[in-house]
Amino acid sequence: MINPTNKVCLLVLLWIMGGTVAFAQTSTEPRISGFFPGVSFQRFVDRVEEDTPYQFYFRSEEIAGLTVNLQADQSQLSDLLDAIFQNTDMKYSFGPEYAVFVSRGQKLQTQLTDGFFRNISSGAEELGEGVDEAFVRNNRFVIGELSPGKNTATLRGSISSLESGELISGAIVFEKIDFTRSVTDVEGNYAITLPVGKHTLYVQNLGGYVEQRLIDLRGDGRLDMAVGESIYSLSEVVVNSGAISHITRPEMGVQSLSVSEMKKLPAVLGEVDVLKGILILPGVNTVGEASVGFNVRGGAADQNLVLYENSTLFNPSHLFGFFSSINADAVEGVELHKAGIPARYGGRLSSVLEIQPKFGNSEKIGGSGGIGPLTSRLSLEGPLGKNTTFLIAGRTTYSNWVLDWLEDRADFNASRANFYDLNLNLKQRFGENDVFELTGYFSKDQFQFDPDTVYGYQNQNFAAKWTHYFNEQLEASFSGGVDAYDFDITGEDNPLNSYEFGFGMNQTFAKVDFLQDFDERHRFQYGIHLNYIELRPGKIRPYGEESIVVPDEVEQEQALETSLYFSDEFEINDLWMVSGGLRYNLYNYLGPQTTFTYPDGSSHGESDVTGETTHPSGEFIKTYHGPEFRISARYTLNNQSSLKAGVNSMRQNIHLLSNTSVISPTDTWKLSDEFIRPQTGIQYAVGYFRNMAMNTLEFSAEMYYKSMKNLLDYRSGASIILNDDVEQDVLNTDGKAYGVELFLKKSTGRLNGSVSYTYSRSLLSTSNEEQKEKINDGAEYSSNYDQPHHAVLILNYEVSKRFNATFSGNYSTGRPITLPVSKFVYGGSERVYFTDRNAQRVPDYLRLDFSVNLEGNHKVNKLAHSSWSFGVYNILGRSNPYSVYFVPEGGKLQGYKLSIFADPIPFITYNFRF
Repeated sequence: MINPTNKVCLLVLLWIMGGTVAFAQTSTEPRISGFFPGVSFQRFVDRVEEDTPYQFYFRSEEIAGLTVNLQADQSQLSDLLDAIFQNTDMKYSFGPEYAVFVSRGQKLQTQLTDGFFRNISSGAEELGEGVDEAFVRNNRFVIGELSPGKNTATLRGSISSLESGELISGAIVFEKIDFTRSVTDVEGNYAITLPVGKHTLYVQNLGGYVEQRLIDLRGDGRLDMAVGESIYSLSEVVVNSGAISHITRPEMGVQSLSVSEMKKLPAVLGEVDVLKGILILPGVNTVGEASVGFNVRGGAADQNLVLYENSTLFNPSHLFGFFSSINADAVEGVELHKAGIPARYGGRLSSVLEIQPKFGNSEKIGGSGGIGPLTSRLSLEGPLGKNTTFLIAGRTTYSNWVLDWLEDRADFNASRANFYDLNLNLKQRFGENDVFELTGYFSKDQFQFDPDTVYGYQNQNFAAKWTHYFNEQLEASFSGGVDAYDFDITGEDNPLNSYEFGFGMNQTFAKVDFLQDFDERHRFQYGIHLNYIELRPGKIRPYGEESIVVPDEVEQEQALETSLYFSDEFEINDLWMVSGGLRYNLYNYLGPQTTFTYPDGSSHGESDVTGETTHPSGEFIKTYHGPEFRISARYTLNNQSSLKAGVNSMRQNIHLLSNTSVISPTDTWKLSDEFIRPQTGIQYAVGYFRNMAMNTLEFSAEMYYKSMKNLLDYRSGASIILNDDVEQDVLNTDGKAYGVELFLKKSTGRLNGSVSYTYSRSLLSTSNEEQKEKINDGAEYSSNYDQPHHAVLILNYEVSKRFNATFSGNYSTGRPITLPVSKFVYGGSERVYFTDRNAQRVPDYLRLDFSVNLEGNHKVNKLAHSSWSFGVYNILGRSNPYSVYFVPEGGKLQGYKLSIFADPIPFITYNFRF
């Protein structure tokens, strides 16, 4: 059954005539047999289309409630339709190519002008410019040439946007009878193998819009399709790309979000936030109010690899962590891998967050922007010549007025904060087989809480990528670039003690990746990655002529990572699909470096030092290596559900040194060395996945268990700033995390949204090899991000195409803390006694938000299209604790709770595009 668009129906009505239009009965007319005991007319149509070449055209609302109750035995379709429509006002007409038109009230005349259903030869492109898209969607494309004895054929092509001309990655091409499908790659290419004959292909892009193409597949061929991004051509097909991959892909713990979905979420002060969008997903929790640091399945914030294309973002935050450093206007979408991480990714223990950059519109110059209470943004995109596109986006803040407006402004009268970021994306095509992409990103933050201390930090990322297509089965990508992050602090409290303190790191990378499709059921990937990392762990120097600060600098560190990987994804049959991969990581810690020596088996304390060793430049001081396994499998229970299981092991050679549980601009990184080993972890996961209600509801239930080794925790009184010997202040720690994640999502209809619940634990214990000091006497204790219960509710109601309202709720168990419980006198001085580490918790977290998005009118010929977003963040005005701290007052320790947003925060943002 295929529903034509309303426009096609109106065109056909122009030829309406009274009376009967006879269908030529021939000896080759298909006959129908079957038993239909009270089934819906839609089900009857599906059966007929499966067994015969007939294709039906009608409006769904006109046949709603119509049932079929008959038995056919080599019957003509006309006789069956006469019986079905008896005592109703339904009519039918036969057209060319076995088309059957069903209408209410009047019969349709089907003698249309020649060429209405025009055939297109194999390999040709779709109808040209100026032809109504309704005709394209309902033409039948003839592909290939018939070959005796050949029962199947492969159709290849590309999917592009009708509006912009940009190729669409991640689109689903499928047929609905057997749900044979193909997913377009990063360049928009697909390949699908089907039985020879007539089919209806459906195409669904990431935005959730469905297109159709009628094909007569006679042999191998090609069909490039330009699909609309804002038209629902077929209301009958409700399955979407996310729903299909939800069931069919073998990996677990993989979830995607489009920018359009994120724009519906209430955000702090109206700013669309790419990273905060993933916090609605199960197993993902924030490390603090208004912070972009996030924890995945019990892992630390530094165990998440954040990739902007191929570039690594080491500090993806702005303005104390209130905003992510990624401009949503420069992003196509995001994909989070919590388990089943592809073998091409490595270097982190918990997750990989892929941020897919947006490349420019190839049709015309356009842009978008927004003006909010704290930030403004502007982007411009379009073609540069015939085969080149560009996108440039910028964002800045003017937040100082908020700090001046605060009720306690006497304490903040010197506070200032500002940031800006820039994105530049270029894409150049060289013929059909070569694509060159260039991405650049730069961000800078500067803020101060008092007049004499200024903090600043910045990200710099540059990457180039060349993709070559050897043929339709094999492609290769060659990429390289530089990622840089640094921060500096300037203190001028006293001219004699004025100082400058700084940290910096650079990562230079080169990657070669190959992708080989043997057929639509078998995909093989392999490659090699090189990373050269340089760390400037910290330096301090006097600031100003009067300063007597003694200069000091921690010795620079450097390391080389080499990774080889391969992965194989194979669909054995319609029930079983497996994906396996191996990544082998070789890590070399390099000189020059001067290190202490310790006796074997010692705890690397200051008293254990026996001497020091100087290593020359380029020497391999320490080498670590090992494999990472990725194995996952999917078993399909039926078209609506599947079971999945997987094992995932990871290695991480870099460690974050921080005195907070959130990502802050004063955090430093440390490379694995002679004494600090790489972190390792292995995760086991199983899950049940189901689509319901005609694929409009997606449900998943996943369980996982993860064990981790060589994590870092700190000794009591540890110092991590300007520390040449970090190994003396850290403890080797083991960790484990386990949990259950439940997720239900409705992506269609006026009322849509999602609900997720996660029960998880994240526990640590001092390694047995640490002899002199053990946290909590060696017993297990909660990590800083152990929050057992976490639930998120998102409800979005689309009042109209221009107006929607969103309500969200977020609840989680309070974070663990260590509290002072008593004081005592020892050695003539007063001391404070604390509980076991992380033995207590701050109060639970609860927040409700509301937002409204109002679009302007959708007239095509407008200079600019605008929209407004407004709402309230933290409707209840709840003082959710960010942290708890203690201050001595009158001989007692007085506890205080710090809340970032203790009142409802209204916001309004004006957005525009042109």
